[in-house]
Amino acid sequence: MSSRLQLALNVSDLAESVAFYSKLFGAEPAKLRPGYANFAIAEPPLKLILLEHSGPGGTLNHLGVEVSDTDTVDAEQVRLAGTGLASVDERATTCCYARQDKFWVQGAPDGESWEIYTVLADSQTFYDKDHDGPECCGDDASTSAAPADPAASCC
Repeated sequence: MSSRLQLALNVSDLAESVAFYSKLFGAEPAKLRPGYANFAIAEPPLKLILLEHSGPGGTLNHLGVEVSDTDTVDAEQVRLAGTGLASVDERATTCCYARQDKFWVQGAPDGESWEIYTVLADSQTFYDKDHDGPECCGDDASTSAAPADPAASCC
């Protein structure tokens, strides 16, 4: 797999949104769980994440770049550090029903959250059972509106 952009959206009605995006991209979700869906779109290369949310739908949750492996995560983190961008490291973390190695880029001008990540394995849980809070996506929960449920604040 080459890199692809990730767009995570807050949606007010998951079923309605899944139906719409299935038609728009001509694809069914790669993963569908309560309050969560993700699409692995081949063309254009996009990972679309839908998070059911109690606030207004159609709002940005976070952005990301999915890469092929941990070596690429590491290389991107080094490259971005060389440009002066800080990051928050998260390795072997469970988020969005997947075990991941990733980091969060800090300092976006308008506060949007960007992650660079690779998926290590599928998970049956939204985040680690030892996780101490609902925010497994982003290093600043204030960048997203309040979720409908704890799982909705994550990718």
